Amino acid sequence: VQLQASGGGLVQAGGSLRLSCAASGRTFSMDGMGWFRQAPGKDREFVAVVGWSGGITYYADSVKGRFTISRDNAKNTVYLQMNSLKPEDTAVYYCAGRIASTRNYDYWGQGTLVTVSS
Repeated sequence: VQLQASGGGLVQAGGSLRLSCAASGRTFSMDGMGWFRQAPGKDREFVAVVGWSGGITYYADSVKGRFTISRDNAKNTVYLQMNSLKPEDTAVYYCAGRIASTRNYDYWGQGTLVTVSS
């Protein structure tokens, strides 16, 4: 499985960005896709996940109410709409594919940088 993330950039605090992640290859092995982020000097942290079949979503408390994850099954693409961005949202954002059999995130995209200026 290959994951291609895009959509990062520079935005002012309070602004919005939409990230996309397109999956290709043996995508049938996945049951969901998520977004993680890693800020400078910090560990990678979970942001949000969406299930393929039921579309069930789950968010980190830090982004709940501001970020929305969605998926387009026909395009094997997941989106992360980020609103009301804060400087602390600055990070490299990674999309990840979750394996149905193990529930582990075994597939990772290359990361896209989001910078929020104050």
